Amino acid sequence: MNLVLIAMILALLIPIYEAWQDDDIWQKMLAFASIATKTSIMILIVSVLRDDWMIGVVGVIILSVGNAALMLLAHVIKRLNESSTTHR
Repeated sequence: MNLVLIAMILALLIPIYEAWQDDDIWQKMLAFASIATKTSIMILIVSVLRDDWMIGVVGVIILSVGNAALMLLAHVIKRLNESSTTHR
């Protein structure tokens, strides 16, 4: 169990490094979506190992709603960039 969680935490460091290194907003959004997905999968694994369904519900909510909110934010940023280029 501990080895799996350590491996997952190490896998979280990859998108964190990519978000820190790159200045492109879309690469940062993709990295944050990856972090959210990996974190929710870790929560689901912990809930199965502990046999605690309430923790699992939190993981499912993060998995389903968290990425939807991030995609909505990406769409808003895209619209703002489109409108700022047309008004120049």
